[in-house]
Amino acid sequence: MDELPIDQVRTLLAVIDEGTFDAAAAALHVTPSAVSQRVKTLEQRTGRVLLTRTKPVRATESGQVVVRFARRLAALERDALTDLGIAGGSGPARLAIAVNADSLATWFLPALTRVPQDPPICFELHQEDEAHTATLLRDGQVMAAVTSSSDPVAGCTVSPLGAARYLPVASPSFASRYLSGGPLECVLPDAPVIVFNRRDELQDRFVGALTSGASGASRIRHHVPTSEGFAGAITAGLGWGLVPEPQAEPLLRSGALAELAPDRCLDVPLYWQQWKLDVPALALVARTVAAAAAQSLHALDRPRPQA
Repeated sequence: MDELPIDQVRTLLAVIDEGTFDAAAAALHVTPSAVSQRVKTLEQRTGRVLLTRTKPVRATESGQVVVRFARRLAALERDALTDLGIAGGSGPARLAIAVNADSLATWFLPALTRVPQDPPICFELHQEDEAHTATLLRDGQVMAAVTSSSDPVAGCTVSPLGAARYLPVASPSFASRYLSGGPLECVLPDAPVIVFNRRDELQDRFVGALTSGASGASRIRHHVPTSEGFAGAITAGLGWGLVPEPQAEPLLRSGALAELAPDRCLDVPLYWQQWKLDVPALALVARTVAAAAAQSLHALDRPRPQA
């Protein structure tokens, strides 16, 4: 094998993006049997299984390599058409970006409004925990990610954005009921807690630091998987939790929330990772996001150099 046939590569990408062979066929204006044959031929050519035949279809580890190649190819093709002044063929630039929910709810969307739209850029945002957004880069689902990992994914660069600061808060009534019986490090581990989802370890990390590793957050925990709902659940008195500083401050000023430890917080370093790809739209978004982060996030104590 000395090449990857472009039509087969594009077909594989369509199957991944659309989720099924039938949907990919509709998007490509071909028959489902043609899609199946192209994928099968590509698998025979590479000597590897590239897709798991599930619903939705998923790329295998080898398939992820081809998917990353396909996305890079599409971006370079779109860029070349723009340089040639050929419009319409591939449409506007499309950038898939993985972002954590708290960044989406605070500083990231305003950052995207600063990106010039001439020529237009379409954003496809994938929400994932900051500790796991790099996985979407590795899988080829996105071209860039806001992540807590400073270790670059293969084929990517990484640069520091800043630290997202989280404040430990609870409603005044909750604090009076659950947290007034002794020092915070003694009562907080047993108090009901709000977590984003089962991957959310921020509250456990805070309690661990508070108790010098002797304990984590309570097993009585409520899962609230939206940033706004998370803060709302704490305000309603369901439990305590760590809320991003920009969300917490107005609620603290109004008295709806009380800060549990004014001298303590949790800073989460955030980094921007993107493919090593010379695409003007991607470079433009990276510069705009970095500028917005510098204004919205706290400075990192020891920023890592770009890989």
